[in-house]
Amino acid sequence: MAGYRKLGRVSSHRNLMLRNLVTDLINNGRIQTTETRAKETRRLADKMITLGKKGDLHAKRQALSFMTDETAVKNLFTDIAPKYEDRNGGYTRIIKIGPRRGDAAEMVILELV
Repeated sequence: MAGYRKLGRVSSHRNLMLRNLVTDLINNGRIQTTETRAKETRRLADKMITLGKKGDLHAKRQALSFMTDETAVKNLFTDIAPKYEDRNGGYTRIIKIGPRRGDAAEMVILELV
């Protein structure tokens, strides 16, 4: 069994989709998506916030290479990471909001705690 969900996409599409979801989560604080996408996004978002807590140049360059928006990286290191200095993980919350109308996929809100 793989250590990640494939989400019905080829690896390049999946990786870019997850990078965009993490970037949107950092920029907006909350996003609405399907449950499986949210669970995968949560893993990566927690890693980005951990990089933000480190705060050194290497961590900034790693975050820049992952996220698709420079303002998101700046927001991560200046606003978001200092809020979680005392917290050891668990930076996101998933709230179920019910099935999607078209295909009944379970929809959730993924937000920063």
